[in-house]
Amino acid sequence: MPKEELLQFEGLVLEILPDARYRVQLDNGHELVAYTAGRMKKNRIKTLAGDRVTVEVSPYDLEKGRLIFRHKDERTGSAPRPTQRPQFRRR
Repeated sequence: MPKEELLQFEGLVLEILPDARYRVQLDNGHELVAYTAGRMKKNRIKTLAGDRVTVEVSPYDLEKGRLIFRHKDERTGSAPRPTQRPQFRRR
């Protein structure tokens, strides 16, 4: 059990920085640098500039955070998905 609970905020990704980091502007106007959580890396969830995300922040350092969730965009649900090529399977 952690000593201090992590704070969760929602925000908008402003820019993509090197080394899998992102500059995020929270809904309250505060900006911070966040990195991708391991679960997002494992599931290959891509984050682009302009995406809505949920960020976990430690109460000790409010300048750094961890991206834990990328919210789905309602606009992309109505647009048809591009057709994908069939997967090539090597024997």
